[in-house]
Amino acid sequence: MKQTSVDPISGNEVSDIANAPFVIEGRGADALKIYFESQANKDSYLAIEAKSPQAVLLDIYNKTVGSAREM
Repeated sequence: MKQTSVDPISGNEVSDIANAPFVIEGRGADALKIYFESQANKDSYLAIEAKSPQAVLLDIYNKTVGSAREM
């Protein structure tokens, strides 16, 4: 398992990882343990909606429909 002690919400290094809230993303050797400075930052991270690549492409498409120039 890999670990990161940089809080992805604040961008700050977490100094007390023994008592810091964390989440584990993934499984096995490729899993990532992410530490947070506070429970509020962890909650913010968990509230971020994960999107599939298809959903991201669909969002991009929907934002560009009708914006192309006619030849």
